[in-house]
Amino acid sequence: MKVELETGLLDAAAYVPSPNHDERPQGVLPELLVVHAISLPPGEFDGPWIGRLFTNTLDPRAHPFFAGIAGLRVSAHLLIHRDGVMVQYVPFHKRAWHAGVSCWQGRECCNDFSIGIELEGCDDRPFEAVQYDLLAAVIRALRQAYPTLAPDALAGHSDIAPGRKTDPGPCFEWPRLRAALRDSGTGSA
Repeated sequence: MKVELETGLLDAAAYVPSPNHDERPQGVLPELLVVHAISLPPGEFDGPWIGRLFTNTLDPRAHPFFAGIAGLRVSAHLLIHRDGVMVQYVPFHKRAWHAGVSCWQGRECCNDFSIGIELEGCDDRPFEAVQYDLLAAVIRALRQAYPTLAPDALAGHSDIAPGRKTDPGPCFEWPRLRAALRDSGTGSA
């Protein structure tokens, strides 16, 4: 697995461009990886809805929950589905709109300097083994491509937006991810 620096794309992911991104501030490189969890409708998996949300094509009539979110302009750099399919929505060198109001180690506006990786999941169900394996592989590829991503620069959405966000939630196994990263020689998580 490799990140092409010129395009900012992961070779192992399908690319579906999201309009919900812009340029990072001049001179700013990725310094933080943010792990998210998403399911649409909440608690349901395997539908086209996440991709439609990230591409502004979500039909507000398709489900009652969608009426309240169809107008959102959000994205993530990468989505890892429960079956292991990966879709990239924003090149890694661009600013995806994933973190919202956020702060990490005293720095606000985490979208400016972070990469957002969504896992298809929710707070109250375990994630799939393939998602952990792929997440670790993606982190390795990103750290190789962007040396500005320090081994300890890894957070959940709940860590950078406490009280506002809960994902990836209590079912996400941080020790499992950290062990996978240690075993691969990429340092701590």
